[in-house]
Amino acid sequence: MTVEALADPEGPAPPAPPLTLLHEDAWLIAVDKPAGLLVHRTALDAHEDDDVVTRLRAQRGEAVSPVHRLDKGTSGVLLLARDADTARAMGAAFAGRAVHKRYLALVRGWPADTGQTDAPLARDPEQPSTGQVHLEACTHWRVLRRLEWPVATRAGFDTTRGALVEVQPLTGRRHQIRRHFKQLGHPLIGDATHGKGPLNRALAAVLGGQRLWLHAWQVAMVHPHTGAPLRVRSDPGPEWDCCLGVAERARLDAEN
Repeated sequence: MTVEALADPEGPAPPAPPLTLLHEDAWLIAVDKPAGLLVHRTALDAHEDDDVVTRLRAQRGEAVSPVHRLDKGTSGVLLLARDADTARAMGAAFAGRAVHKRYLALVRGWPADTGQTDAPLARDPEQPSTGQVHLEACTHWRVLRRLEWPVATRAGFDTTRGALVEVQPLTGRRHQIRRHFKQLGHPLIGDATHGKGPLNRALAAVLGGQRLWLHAWQVAMVHPHTGAPLRVRSDPGPEWDCCLGVAERARLDAEN
């Protein structure tokens, strides 16, 4: 048997596409994280061999450290530090709630036009909450658009309601937005952990695909070294056209 016979008939995997840079200076890099890509390797996804940190290291030729988290399924703005001092300064800024984040989310049902929940959340969302320490958590939202799809996901109803919401997590607990909206009875569409599987599968065809419908739209703060205001924005991709109309995009553009 020749060496050629043992080779992978499909050939080597193509290189991962480069990440889109949203901001770069001497201390910080911000990238537009695609949905479905890990921020860094983890034991929970040991089979994955692609992540933001590894891809950016290959792309930029330097080691970087993420200064906050985005779930694997979440897309949008991700900040990374280029040195240890910046990583520490950004860690302190997030801990001190000096970094302001705005997300877009697609949820089941029609929440109130605006609202806020302060329900504490268990420290580890992967474990039963009973017996765990519960941490302060606060999430504010406003509805951008109400939707109704011709999909029957509950007995007695021919349609399913949904809403596009802008969300501001005022604290930074793991899965905070996803858990809070589950508690409110409005789980995020596409959330395999805290959402509804039958609902997600039924709506996938209407929405054009299966994903977690959560996007980190903006991050704003005072730069830890220059002291100047810094706002980084990731416009939602064309897949969001299923729920984000021309008027809503114009409204978001005006609020940059």
